[in-house]
Amino acid sequence: MKFIRVTLIALVLICGLLWLNNTSAFVDASEGSGLKLIAHRGVHQQYVGVPRTNDTCRARNMAPREHDFIENTVPSITAAFAYGADVVEIDVHRTTDDVLVVFHDWTLECQTNGTGETKSKTFAELASLDLGYGFTEDGTTFPLRGTAVGAIPRLDALLETEFEGRLLVNFKSDRRSDGRHLATLLETGVGRDNVFAVYGGRNPTQAVIAETEDMRGYDRTSLKTCARDYLLLGWSGYIPSSCHNTLIGVPMDFAPLAWGWPHKFTKRMASVGTEVILWGPYDGSGFTSGINDAETFARVPDGFDGYVWTDVIEKIGPLAEERR
Repeated sequence: MKFIRVTLIALVLICGLLWLNNTSAFVDASEGSGLKLIAHRGVHQQYVGVPRTNDTCRARNMAPREHDFIENTVPSITAAFAYGADVVEIDVHRTTDDVLVVFHDWTLECQTNGTGETKSKTFAELASLDLGYGFTEDGTTFPLRGTAVGAIPRLDALLETEFEGRLLVNFKSDRRSDGRHLATLLETGVGRDNVFAVYGGRNPTQAVIAETEDMRGYDRTSLKTCARDYLLLGWSGYIPSSCHNTLIGVPMDFAPLAWGWPHKFTKRMASVGTEVILWGPYDGSGFTSGINDAETFARVPDGFDGYVWTDVIEKIGPLAEERR
């Protein structure tokens, strides 16, 4: 009996120490820099329909149109910042004539009037396309056709544009040379202050991080490594090196599993130069889900001082402003 009693007391003490070391109850959340927003692809048309795959044509399953913005264009990005985004996520490919262009899809048939792989074209070929060509709600009418001819941006020109926030660059390829191309561009001083971070394909992402001073970013492998290491060691307050100077994204339904969630966790990560991104609930599809409605946004912890990822900045931006 004495052994059982001592064991129970020891367990209670251990649990108490774990709670004390990881609770946010005594953290003054008002000391944080405040909630910030990442607008996924700017202000854009929403997809509805069957669950997404890598082959899903988002333009062919457009939700009822509430505006005329098209993702990854200058008007879309400008509007996202006007709605309160601190960061806008953009997608990048490299053309055959070594121009980094801002466009989402691996191929052109879904969204545009072009054909073939994006990376197999010159910039001039891509610049002639209609980016609104394929968007339809009913498969019969195409209300955005002709509204975005020649609207595909060059990344270098975009980085020299004066926006009200910064850009998160998503490499759609896994070519290391794409990352080195961006690193060389930034080395000249073009737009370095406008790049928040990079992510996506492991090879180009790691190339930019290695070759650009103070650049942060993540790929699927580095994200999983940080999450695993922190779950194993974070209970002690130790932040493993895999979580230093990077970004860590957390689906909101898994977030409470992170040691110190929410405020002690974000402050621990900030102490090693890492930003926390809160995604929406994990939907099982393997794709990143945004915080896209008032009900989901209400689940963001009060005083949260990380980044909230959203696909509908035009709706979440005003809600965030009310909370600030």
